Order: sequence, then C-alpha cells, then structure tokens
Amino acid sequence: MRATVVIFPGINADAEMIQTLRLVTGASPEVVRHTEAALPARTDLVAIPGGFSYGDYLRSGAIAKVAPIVSAIRAHAARGGLVLGVCNGFQILTEAGLLPGALTRNESRRFQCRDVHVVVTGASPFTPSLGAVWRVPIANGEGRYQASPRLVDQLEGEGRIVLRYCDADGQVGAASNPNGSVSSIAGIAGGPNKNVFGLMPHPERMSDPLLGGDDGRALFEAIARVTSSSAA
Repeated sequence: MRATVVIFPGINADAEMIQTLRLVTGASPEVVRHTEAALPARTDLVAIPGGFSYGDYLRSGAIAKVAPIVSAIRAHAARGGLVLGVCNGFQILTEAGLLPGALTRNESRRFQCRDVHVVVTGASPFTPSLGAVWRVPIANGEGRYQASPRLVDQLEGEGRIVLRYCDADGQVGAASNPNGSVSSIAGIAGGPNKNVFGLMPHPERMSDPLLGGDDGRALFEAIARVTSSSAA
C-alpha cells in the first residue's frame, strides 16, 4: 500500500498516523504539505490526521479546505482512491465537500478527551465485519456531527453511516454519545465507492498494545487488505 499523509499547519497527530501506517504496511508513507499541488504517483491512500489546522479559526477545517493540496485530494477521491480523515481530518473533508454534513461544537460545550466505544454499522473499505466494537480515544471540541433528518435517512439507506458511538457491549444510545452527534454518528463514508471515510475517534492512537490497546489497528488492516487485493 502506498500511503500519503497530508499535513496542514496546526496538525498534531501526524506522527501517530505515520507510525501506525508503518506498523501495518511495513513501508513508510510519503508526507505532503498543504502548499503542494499534487500527490505522489500511484498513491493508494490519502490520510489527513487530527489536530487544529490553522488554529481552527473561522471553523474547524474552514481554512484548510482552500489549501492547494485539496484539489489533488478531490481528484484522487473522484477516481476511486481511498481518503481517510481523522478528527480534524474529518472536519476538513466535510468543509471541502468530500463528505456531507458538518462537525460543530460538542453539546457539552467542553473539549472531550477520553476513550469511547464505537460499533461498525456499515460496510466500507475501512472496516472489517459489521458489529465489531472498538475502544478508541477521542480528543475534540467540535466533534458533534450534524445533518438534516433527510440526509441522515439517506446515509442510513445507503449504508454510509459506518461507525456509531456505543457502550462496551455495542449498544447505541444517548448515554454513550460523547458529543451529541445526531444518530450517534462517529464516522461516515462518501465518494463513488465509499472510498472517502471520516471519523472523529483516533484509531491510530489505539493501534499498538503499548498504547493501551490495538482495536484501532483493525481499520488500517482493512485498508491494507483492500489495497493489496486491488494491486493483485
């Protein structure tokens, strides 16, 4: 798998993303800055890590969406290339129009930094079997996913609600929703083949037992399997 990690000013989770991709694939990903206009040749996966791009001024991801590299990311997604946005990366993808809906201030009005559980509720290139429950950390102040009832119904009908917040047993409910996201949505897929995926939790920060658990590694292993089968 040829992975490219895109870094904007203020991104701070790039080291974890790079290390996790290295652990899973055995190869070092390329690093591309926001000022560049093209992705490396034959890129399979574009990963946008978490952080606070441009200090979250205006809105999270609102300035990043006009960076030169975003046009290349759009073109990569349009031809079926995989795009992963984690936390601030998810916010950037919604602001850039690559995913629908919006990420807004947490219902509590407080920054949330703790482990949560999510359950896989939709099939995608980024997820293993339906019903899998992961324990992964969150770290966000604007992680509340919002969308109109019509859009939520559409996402549901198309199987694009890929992750929902849940309890340790996989039960979805308000008590396990850390930021007030509509329908407990933690991650959604878009693009022509669900090849664009955004999620608020940080799977790369729970990808090695040394970090306290490796549930998040399943996401990256799923990507590796998909890209390996495509190459074959």
